[in-house]
Amino acid sequence: MTFLKQLLLNMFVFIALAGFFQHSGKFYVASITTALFAALILSILNALVRPFITILSLPINIITLGLFSIVINGFMLELTSLLVGKESFYFSSFGTAMLVAIILSLCNAIFADHYSQQNRQ
Repeated sequence: MTFLKQLLLNMFVFIALAGFFQHSGKFYVASITTALFAALILSILNALVRPFITILSLPINIITLGLFSIVINGFMLELTSLLVGKESFYFSSFGTAMLVAIILSLCNAIFADHYSQQNRQ
């Protein structure tokens, strides 16, 4: 998937999940611009920081058969929240960040698969 498409997909998932969690207060995104900025920050963090964290956590990731990567994804979202600003991009708990990370990963996997099937035709 191209960078721009992935960025837009992440933005739409952030907006959709913020709407879904709107009344619970578990996940908050202030605006569409904030969602786009958060998607951009997340992409940059995934490119620059995530490889180092993945290498450092390789032993525990092997022991857990890759499930620790969900924790890494949640950590990346928490770091994104810290950089964007807690007043405009907020998770109520680390568990919520991990839940959003799981949903975000599923959406990215589905659309990446759909995009690759379109290119083969």
